[in-house]
Amino acid sequence: MRQVISLLLENKPGSLMRVTGVLSQRGYNIESLTVGRTLDPEVSRMTIVVDVDSALCQQVIKQINKPVNVLQATDLTDAPKVVRELALVRVRTAQGSRGALLKEAEIFGGRVVDSSTEGFAIEVTGAPEKLNEFIDVMGTYGEIDVTRSGAVAIALEARKLRLQPPVERQLSAVSVQLSANPSEAEGVGG
Repeated sequence: MRQVISLLLENKPGSLMRVTGVLSQRGYNIESLTVGRTLDPEVSRMTIVVDVDSALCQQVIKQINKPVNVLQATDLTDAPKVVRELALVRVRTAQGSRGALLKEAEIFGGRVVDSSTEGFAIEVTGAPEKLNEFIDVMGTYGEIDVTRSGAVAIALEARKLRLQPPVERQLSAVSVQLSANPSEAEGVGG
């Protein structure tokens, strides 16, 4: 079953590789993966659609939360959410069917981004199911090429990011003693 997982992670080199490594090591198939910077340039949001049994999804979330750069991983599969994809579809079609093709594209909210003597390049956004239908309809007009962005998702519930407070380091007896008697520190390690 397709599970939708949203992650907040540090925007650092290797973060994406660590998350995908966790999934691939366990044999989970990533159907879609998108990542982009948030309002905070040091934090990115990643949306992963993974093909895994729903009973294993909580284990997947726990495993994804383990890498150092992951701040929070959330299962959005059954939560109220909005999921959208972008598709660019190039359709090569005969001159006589172009009017009908443009009307179909308009019904799906598609926008022509390029046209030529051979056909059109159309951009459409929406739920993945809507894009599947759009692609099927465009395929009836002629030869098509398709590029999809992958899913992006946002929870509709108001949630705050709950990060754990930093762990205070336990000072060793030696460092406490040295800070209490700085004059003795000169003789230590010398």
